[in-house]
Amino acid sequence: MASDPLRHEAPDLEPAIRTVAGRTPLVLDSPHSGTRYPADFDHACDRALLRTAEDTHVEKLYDFAPALGIAWVEALFPRSYLDANRSEREIDVEMLDGPWTGPVETDPVVLAKVRLGKGLIWRNTDDGVPLYARRLRPAEVAARIERCWRPYHEAVARAIDEAHARHGYSIHVNCHSMPAVAGSHATLYPGVAHADFVVGDRDGTTASPRLSAALADFLRGRGYSVEVNFPYKGVELVRRYGDPARHRHSIQLEANRALYMDERSFELLPGSERLRRDLQDLARMLLETDPRRL
Repeated sequence: MASDPLRHEAPDLEPAIRTVAGRTPLVLDSPHSGTRYPADFDHACDRALLRTAEDTHVEKLYDFAPALGIAWVEALFPRSYLDANRSEREIDVEMLDGPWTGPVETDPVVLAKVRLGKGLIWRNTDDGVPLYARRLRPAEVAARIERCWRPYHEAVARAIDEAHARHGYSIHVNCHSMPAVAGSHATLYPGVAHADFVVGDRDGTTASPRLSAALADFLRGRGYSVEVNFPYKGVELVRRYGDPARHRHSIQLEANRALYMDERSFELLPGSERLRRDLQDLARMLLETDPRRL
């Protein structure tokens, strides 16, 4: 895996996503590892600070997927530009210079993240630094949804549908990374020191708890510390596509960045090779697991 510490400005976002079709029941997606910063982003904060929002290098940790016949979906746009793991309803209307005519989330639990500045369009970084020196036009937010959010979700939904149609069940792993310590505006648990992995299935509602337990136990067997549903239960991508009663299992998997990268320089560490091998073995285990028989 080659390190790529220098990121580039993208004049456009065509394409906004990368997909690889699969032939197995397993689907992997990475909504937050994108590094193509669009020319129309117009952020006011320093780029190096903004980059801390990325799940940097996650796509490299899972680059074995196509060779194993695993479907892969990857966002190329940065999370801070638009967060594909939030609902299209999670609009922070206070960021806008005009009225938002689309639907807006009203669930107070969901709105807790919007109040932290972490809605569909971020207001601030994990440490509370504002992203913009102006209010955004509703039309530019709507354009980001059409160019980024919608094609990403369509691709994930299609990959899961195809896997389920082939095998009668699907296993979807939503791939993320997390800082070693949560920032002040990152989560509802600021300052928490993260385990090596967090497995989230929204308290057993998006995947079979036995499947989640098997995944967690596998990682513990490789020597990693693992939490389940704390402090991350899983967000929009597992909520929307997980339906274990219909044999559609979606799990959010967070890997601690300290396992594989220098969080200051964004450089890959030698430990990234071991982590990649363990994740590949985890994928092979999942390929041999039929959740209907657990």
